[in-house]
Amino acid sequence: MSSSRGGTGRADFNAKVINEFRANGGYVSERLADTPLMLVHHLGARSRTERVVPLAYLRQPDGRFLVIASNGGCPTHPAWYHNLKANPEATVEVGAETFRVVAEELDPVARSVTWPTIVEQAPAAGEFQNMSARTLPVFMLTREK
Repeated sequence: MSSSRGGTGRADFNAKVINEFRANGGYVSERLADTPLMLVHHLGARSRTERVVPLAYLRQPDGRFLVIASNGGCPTHPAWYHNLKANPEATVEVGAETFRVVAEELDPVARSVTWPTIVEQAPAAGEFQNMSARTLPVFMLTREK
């Protein structure tokens, strides 16, 4: 569940969200106030440059996190999708805590089993899926021990 659409507008929006997130211990206001957000530090697939993106997440009962590569329902995957596929080890900020995770894309069977629960907990994910002809990828982020 990416937080915005568009090129430069997205970068500006993300920068504002990241700054507010860090200034307020993981909380943001306005339209994302009720959305659990994390900051995902990931390496560019080709550049290997660190990038940071705010993503909505669903915390799982076992402590792992689900993130959906919705790109706001756009027809293409967000850049961070390709980056996590190429470099699945990442760092996340959740609230005031920072830790390492490994990202694994759910296979089609696991995604189909998990998808109804995702849509129940985050109806926007279903709306984004309806807007897109592509199947929205879902990643499980597992904290490194």
